[in-house]
Amino acid sequence: MTYSLPPDARGILPDRMIAAMADDGVILPEYPFVESQIQPASLDLRLGSTAFRVRASFLPGPRSTVAERIDGLKLHEIDLTDDAVLETNCVYIVPLLESLALPASISATANPKSSTGRLDVFTRVIADGTRRFDTIDAGYHGPLYAEISPKTFPVLVREGSRLSQIRFRTGDAQLDAAALQALHAREQLVDQEDADLSNGLALSIDLSGEGSNGFVGYRAKRHTGVVDIDRRGGYAVDDFWEPIRARNDGSLILDPGEFYILASKEAVQVPPDFAAEMVPFDPLVGEFRVHYAGFFDPGFGHAGAGGQGSRAVLEVRSREVPFILEHGQVVGRLVYEKMLSRPGALYGQRISSNYQGQGLKLSKHFRAP
Repeated sequence: MTYSLPPDARGILPDRMIAAMADDGVILPEYPFVESQIQPASLDLRLGSTAFRVRASFLPGPRSTVAERIDGLKLHEIDLTDDAVLETNCVYIVPLLESLALPASISATANPKSSTGRLDVFTRVIADGTRRFDTIDAGYHGPLYAEISPKTFPVLVREGSRLSQIRFRTGDAQLDAAALQALHAREQLVDQEDADLSNGLALSIDLSGEGSNGFVGYRAKRHTGVVDIDRRGGYAVDDFWEPIRARNDGSLILDPGEFYILASKEAVQVPPDFAAEMVPFDPLVGEFRVHYAGFFDPGFGHAGAGGQGSRAVLEVRSREVPFILEHGQVVGRLVYEKMLSRPGALYGQRISSNYQGQGLKLSKHFRAP
């Protein structure tokens, strides 16, 4: 397939076009893509061979490159050609194996992968000359970097580890209120009769404990061992997490600085011709963050891809003060965007889709309790 776009195209680029962009030099990987790196509506980004421990997070701004800022802020370099531990509450910058030569019609946004967010690894993508994290302007030519700061668990990484993903779009792909309402009428995006579709699909918190043996979530333990980013099912839940039981009043007090895995009350789905993204933080609902990893791929929770509706797992961290969550409280919104065309493989079909049909679920690194 040759990469090309009609002049009036609007939408998220699917897997086949991502592959074509690499063939045509729009995406420039240092090494060929590996299996499952191309997702239905995004591309996993791989860490390069060196990590730089820096004094502080930064944005380069329009007159600087990331490499220039690293030179002035780095404390030391870490070789990632062998296993390396990234310590909690330190900031690292890692050049990625993928760089870009975007045409004027294509822009991109990045997010942590789902498994990265569920480990409380705060990661963002930076490009040269930018004023914003995780945003790559149309026409950008240059390298990409990951800023990584583990917040709860120290993590083991290496060259080729995949912590972030990038989504490419042309034009304005987001559904407005009328289009979202029409899509819900056709597809039943959520299993609620009174769905709130203003400014996106509203999601609320499930603190009932129903369907999960009375448990509503997990709170991360402090001072644990290291988690290998690339190791699946390698760790006992009890070594890293404390389960949280439902309270009779359906509430949960979030302690400042603690990290929680919770789930949405609603089961949602993303139809095959659409993609979605969780709004990560809304100051109108409280001083806490509900989602690090925001991308929902086409087919997530969709019956045709084996989903039958899937809960949104929420990575929750309170800010400066204790905050009480109540069962059914709205904590975030899911924004839907149109795909440019249907992907060749949906989430849950023939690719590594760890969270299809999920309820309350930890990251793939932990053995099922």
